Amino acid sequence: MTEARQRTLFLAAPRGFCAGVRYAVDVVDMVLARYGAPVYVRHEIVHNQRVCADFRSRGVVFVDRVAEVPDGGVLVFSAHGVSPKVREEAATRGLRVIDATCPLVGKVHMEVLRYAQDGYDILLIGHRGHVEVEGTMGHAPESTHLLETVADAESVCVRDPANVAVVTQTTLSVDDTSGIIAVLRRRFPELRSPSTDDICYATQNRQNAVKKLVERAELILVVGSKSSSNANRLVEVARADGRSAKLIETAADIDPSWVEQADSVGLTSAASTPETLVQEAVDRLLALGCDSVRDVEITREALTFPLPKPLRSVDVEL
Repeated sequence: MTEARQRTLFLAAPRGFCAGVRYAVDVVDMVLARYGAPVYVRHEIVHNQRVCADFRSRGVVFVDRVAEVPDGGVLVFSAHGVSPKVREEAATRGLRVIDATCPLVGKVHMEVLRYAQDGYDILLIGHRGHVEVEGTMGHAPESTHLLETVADAESVCVRDPANVAVVTQTTLSVDDTSGIIAVLRRRFPELRSPSTDDICYATQNRQNAVKKLVERAELILVVGSKSSSNANRLVEVARADGRSAKLIETAADIDPSWVEQADSVGLTSAASTPETLVQEAVDRLLALGCDSVRDVEITREALTFPLPKPLRSVDVEL
C-alpha cells in the first residue's frame, strides 16, 4: 500500500494589505458612510478586482478623468496619488475632494517639488504608464526624467551633473532600483537622494518574505491582480530564485496539477490583496492535498496613518 504523500503549505508574513492600502480602503468606506452613494474615485482605489467590485456594488464609481464627475460630486483621489493639475481641475469644478493618497507617495511628491524649486534635474525610477509615476512626474514635468532600466541611467542627459537628484516609485524594492542607482552614482558623484528611502517598507518586506518562501517551497503562488505592479514583481522574485511561481487572482485559478507536482507550496499576496482572498486560497490548497500550514514570518508591520482631516470627526464603525 502506497504511503500518502505529505505536502506542506508555507504562508508568508507579512502579506496583503499594506498601511497605505488599508488607509485608502478605510477612507472610501468612511466617505460612503458620511456622504452616501454615489462616490467617485479617480482611478481604481487599489489594484485589486475584488476590492473594486465590492465598492462598485455599494455605489462607488471609478473614473479616469475629473470631467466624468458630475457637478457637486464627491471625489476621492486613489492611493496612487495625483498631479497638481488634477487637484486644480477638481478645485475649479468645486467638487468635494477627499484625498486617499498614500502618505508615502505624498512624501515623494514633496521631495520632487523641493528639488525642482532648488533647480535640480530629477531622475525618477519607475514604470512608464503607472498611475503613481504619472502623478509624481506631474509635480515637476519639465525637470523630471523617467528611468526604467540601467540603459536609461547610462544615457540620461541633464543640465548640470552637479545638480541631480533621484527619487523612486514607492512600489519598487531596493533590489529593483539598486542597479540603476549604482550607475547614477557613478555618473553623478554629487547625486542627491532623500534623507530616507522612498521605497515603501511593505514592498521590500513582501519581497523578502518571498525569498524566505523559496527556501522552503517548490511552488510559489502569489494572490493579486494582473494590474498590480507589486504582485507581478513578487512572481518575478520567486522565479529569479529558480522556483515555479504563478500569479492567481482568486482560489479558482489554482490548477490542481500545480499542487500535485509539488512537495511543498508557498503562498503570499500583494500589498493590494485582501486577506479574504488569501484564506480562500488556503482552503482550496488544503482541499487539493496540502495537509499542514506553517507560517513564515520575517517581521511584523504596525504602521498606520491618520485619516484625512475631513474625516477625522466621522463616527463610523468600519
